Amino acid sequence: MRNFHPFSTFLLFVFLFHPLLLVLVDSYDGPLYDYTAHTECKLRPEKPLYNGGILKNQALSVQAIGDTSNAIYSPAFLLHNLTAKTYYSFSSWVKLGGAVSSVVRASLRIENETYNCIGTVLAKHGCWSFLKGGFFMNLPSNFSILFFQIFDEGDANISIDNASLQPFTEEEWRVNQQLTINTVRKRAVTVHVSDKQGGRLEGALINVKQISKDFPFGSAIAKTIIGNLPYQDWFVKRFNAAVFENELKWYATEPKQGVLNYTTADRMLEFVRANQITARGHNIFWEDPKYTPPWVQNLTGEELKSAVDSRIKGLLSRYKDEFVHWDVSNEMLHFDFYEKSLGANATLHFYKTAHEIDPLATLFMNEFNVVETCSDVKSTVDNYINRLKELKRNGVSMDGIGLEGHFTIPNPPLMRAILDKLATLNLPIWLTEVDISHTLGQETQASYLEVVLREGFSHPAVGGIMLWSALGPNGCYQMCLTDANFRNLPTGDVVDKLLKEWKTEDIEARTDNHGSFSFYGFLGEYE
Repeated sequence: MRNFHPFSTFLLFVFLFHPLLLVLVDSYDGPLYDYTAHTECKLRPEKPLYNGGILKNQALSVQAIGDTSNAIYSPAFLLHNLTAKTYYSFSSWVKLGGAVSSVVRASLRIENETYNCIGTVLAKHGCWSFLKGGFFMNLPSNFSILFFQIFDEGDANISIDNASLQPFTEEEWRVNQQLTINTVRKRAVTVHVSDKQGGRLEGALINVKQISKDFPFGSAIAKTIIGNLPYQDWFVKRFNAAVFENELKWYATEPKQGVLNYTTADRMLEFVRANQITARGHNIFWEDPKYTPPWVQNLTGEELKSAVDSRIKGLLSRYKDEFVHWDVSNEMLHFDFYEKSLGANATLHFYKTAHEIDPLATLFMNEFNVVETCSDVKSTVDNYINRLKELKRNGVSMDGIGLEGHFTIPNPPLMRAILDKLATLNLPIWLTEVDISHTLGQETQASYLEVVLREGFSHPAVGGIMLWSALGPNGCYQMCLTDANFRNLPTGDVVDKLLKEWKTEDIEARTDNHGSFSFYGFLGEYE
């Protein structure tokens, strides 16, 4: 909190910031969520979270429980009487026998449905790896099987130890979210008021107004915002961060070799600057050949190397110090156009060059299907972590974790568990492209959007949230917040509700007999 302005007749001389201690939820005696996670493989497993929760029996050895024919071997837990409208946080230590390493997936089978993935871990031979995930039960289940699968050509057995399954009611889940918000996103402030002689002033009138927020919450914007005053006004009233949807991508700035056009991006940047909006740079390179300029795909060898060098140097020199982040090599876990064409060190070169040109920008690894699901073997949380660690070991200055967040049906316990694991890296985590699939109805989109945003804002490791809801001539990528006339859709109503909830209400009060007044507010700038 900054910029408290003293009143004309009183001297405000002390502000006390208390990082914790004020719990707004009275008499909560339910379970507290455990954010513990591990990424290193250990000789011995740690104790189970929640003392095992409701898991009191050892995993059973069961052959081929899964739906797929190549499930090799699967320990399993038999679960009875899972309750409806309940969040379940699951964790276990996993070790392989036989294979050197492989992705192990935990799944849940209930009476008429299978949750294909409720958590994954890159398990190894000879040491224990930590799997963390979970699921939400919409309906009750009398009998369920929680099982493990490995997909590998070798002969590997899975060992499970110190597993835990902890239930949370919907109220308990929400209370835990609020406890974290109170701790991480808010502070207690005490204002002392005295006269010029130092005497404490009882009954002094205090007015407190939050004028900006510290937490970056924003959206993608499209070129349609240029000169569009209704769009600009709608955006500025809500968001303090922006990212250009397509206008900085290589196919937009150099559609033909040597023909550079930054006019659109420059005009969008003028809007961002004029309104003091934080901007992310997206992206320098996109590893998916589908979004690589056709003329680039026809280059090879030195010609391609020269083109990519020109791209990165030209882009970052032009916009040095303008963008707080850069997504350098977009979606590298799923695609590898440049490494295939230029060799295994291409990505290292991109990051090192970007840091040399714009050292103040935080460089991100941006990827999809990391936090949205655990069914995508290319982008499991451990694969993300291992790739990031590999780049940093080779000298890359990469200090940001970018999680796109293109959700269909969110799984909050899984999302939180993946964030827990990524948080062990002690790097800022941003949800960079949040939306909900357009295959769902508008009300369902809105409901799921609220779930995702609450999970993101309430996680202590998340440093910012960006929505992927740029409004173009033909609508939005998957999810719009308004119609073409900027009338809210249900998703827009959710955003407005949360923006109001996550802002301190205006306060008018008087000092007590000690000349003091205390309040609890969200981090940001105040008058």
